[in-house]
Amino acid sequence: MQDILDDLVKNVSENIPGYIAISVTELSTGESMVSDTAVSSFDPVLASAYNLEVVNAKLRAKEALGLKDEIKDISITLDTQIHIINVAPSGGYFIYLAIDSSKANIAITKTLLNKYRKELNNAL
Repeated sequence: MQDILDDLVKNVSENIPGYIAISVTELSTGESMVSDTAVSSFDPVLASAYNLEVVNAKLRAKEALGLKDEIKDISITLDTQIHIINVAPSGGYFIYLAIDSSKANIAITKTLLNKYRKELNNAL
């Protein structure tokens, strides 16, 4: 399992333009299973802990509205960064990814992230 997580981090960090940080976090515990950052002042584990609240709020909103669709991802656009919260189809975990908005293409980023997480989805 750790090998799959490490491969995900390696593929994302090496191939997604504007990569800042990544974390894979369990929804039930809030525990980060793996994290990495290219910017020493950016703490992806702390960011994931706060974004767990965002995911849980969206899950509650979806339930309150009676929506049956699954959440694919949540994007938060800041002045200089884009944060993508990619929720697993199983609902067991989410991938948190931060990218530099001046270097990244959101469509390419989401496509690559979905490609790289397939093996992780199969393992979990």
